[in-house]
Amino acid sequence: MKLSFGGGLSYYLGDMRAKTDLRFIEPHLAVALLYRLSEHFSARGEINLYRLSAKQEGGPIWYNNLSFRSTNSAAYVGLQADLFGFHTERFIKPYIFGGIGMTFINPKAYYQGKWYSLRPLQTEGVAYNRLVRIALVGIGVSFKYNDRLGFAVELSDNFANSDYLDDVSTNYPDPTGMSELALALSDRRPELTNLPTGYPARNEPGNQRGNPKIKDSYGFLSLRAEYLIGSPMRRAERRKLKCYY
Repeated sequence: MKLSFGGGLSYYLGDMRAKTDLRFIEPHLAVALLYRLSEHFSARGEINLYRLSAKQEGGPIWYNNLSFRSTNSAAYVGLQADLFGFHTERFIKPYIFGGIGMTFINPKAYYQGKWYSLRPLQTEGVAYNRLVRIALVGIGVSFKYNDRLGFAVELSDNFANSDYLDDVSTNYPDPTGMSELALALSDRRPELTNLPTGYPARNEPGNQRGNPKIKDSYGFLSLRAEYLIGSPMRRAERRKLKCYY
């Protein structure tokens, strides 16, 4: 059994940013547990704490002026496949991994000196679920330091079964019945003073706010420390029996 922990960078792809933007790289932390099933395969479970953020400012649809920040947690279970066998004496060992799990999202927006949680405001008239299913794939390379300790670098993509990681998905809603705060954070175009000619100061109900055809995703680039759990005697005994851990 192996304990892995570390952190690194997280990035977001969605309605506010279709490409990775270095201005919105955020941190993440991770703890994982691996249980060896065979020479090449391990069961893997992991918990993550990560942040995502983005702004339309400076992008192709800057004139809508939307933005968000979200500190999320996630957990998943899956499999890791090693290119080389566990007992192969190599300093560097590449691997791939994947799994399914859940993430809890909490998009917020900064407005008049405060951060406001967006989901309760229903900025698109939708009470979407904060608990979201995810599927992920990734690649990694581990580096052996000694019999117990090692390090790894991993890159993964996490695909969410939701288009609301950023609180943006469909159209601008009918403002009838919306609170003043909800209306202000649903349509932030009125805050701008440099709109292009022909663009009204406010979006009309039904105008496109996001693209529901493409769901949101996020990724991690992380550095991990790995610790092999179990005594040298026990590992030697299991190696003789071809029972891996």
